Amino acid sequence: MVTTETWCRRDLFRNELWARLLIETLYHYRGTAYLLHDFVVMPDHLHILLTPLTSLEKAVQFIKGGFSYRVRKELGSNMEVWQKGFSDHRVRDASDYRVHAIYIRQNPVRKHLCEQPEQYPYSSASGRFELDSEPQGLKPTPFEGLDGAAEAAPFQSDCYFINELRTQDTRSLSA
Repeated sequence: MVTTETWCRRDLFRNELWARLLIETLYHYRGTAYLLHDFVVMPDHLHILLTPLTSLEKAVQFIKGGFSYRVRKELGSNMEVWQKGFSDHRVRDASDYRVHAIYIRQNPVRKHLCEQPEQYPYSSASGRFELDSEPQGLKPTPFEGLDGAAEAAPFQSDCYFINELRTQDTRSLSA
């Protein structure tokens, strides 16, 4: 997941024209620089769940640089648009992917811009935008797709089960 902010956290994307132009820019580079899985354009920042087809830095450069270029050319603005750099989180597995997709979709709701994710027009949650499918090859979530065969539980889960057994033993001793 990539997050990038506007210069001085200005609410540039409250302006519908700017928000739509940013979404157009996202789709201009989709398929050549990255695969686009989820996004939300917030008033002062952008969250994107993408798979780079080039380096991540280059993919973000296409988005930020491409948008800045279009703002100058199409809207006649020379103002600084983006804060330098971006933050990113490498998605580790299918569960982590889902956590970040939910975070992106719920962001406008948490910020009181809408009541339901589908109501926010500048988000992939609106259902108005074509998205690339979930990346292939993500590690499955623990316990996902188990067929009933015995498997070792992850270390953290072992601790949980051991504590549960201790609690049950204590209960049976006191009964």
